[in-house]
Amino acid sequence: MTIIDKLASSLNRKDEGPNQELAKYIADRDDKGAVIELVDNLHNNDKNIQSDCIKVLYEIGDLRPSLIAEYSKEFVTLLNHGNNRLVWGAMTALNAITLENPEVIYLSLEKIVDITGKGSVITKDQGVNILIKLCSIKPYADHAFTLLIEQLKKCPTNQLPMYAENAISIVNDNNKTLFIKTLSSRLGDIEKDTKRKRVEKLIKKLS
Repeated sequence: MTIIDKLASSLNRKDEGPNQELAKYIADRDDKGAVIELVDNLHNNDKNIQSDCIKVLYEIGDLRPSLIAEYSKEFVTLLNHGNNRLVWGAMTALNAITLENPEVIYLSLEKIVDITGKGSVITKDQGVNILIKLCSIKPYADHAFTLLIEQLKKCPTNQLPMYAENAISIVNDNNKTLFIKTLSSRLGDIEKDTKRKRVEKLIKKLS
């Protein structure tokens, strides 16, 4: 059986079980040939195979990011794809390899931020996570933090508490004031009490 034969759609399965099992199988064996086959089939004529391949690739990225890190440019290219499943899947893969290959990710940041701004919820989530990771790397920290603040200013209020909580690890004495100010400026926008209280708790913790 080829790698493609083991994908969920090839097995007529509607669940993601086969794709997750395949990702673990490939990651455990450090199977570079299988990764090449998956990357090649991101442009398969069958959309289901495209979707399965990106799923397996970002699951591999979660388990063993070094195995897919060299394909960052291919993932960046997919951000312009017409198939939304490939767009947010590619952003998920890029998030998985940000700390593995930060320079390449940073060089593509303009496109990543552009797609984050107009993407689906998952695309936004993964894009913000990329920015947070880049904030932890000194050469990219200042620029990435500026871009992160822009996301916090305009992201949907439903996502704001999660983004803020995820970002707390990169808040320091130099950027704390701006971070608190940005969160405080959005409190009036948050309609759900539970969401607002999470942000207020974070502000209190940092103040």
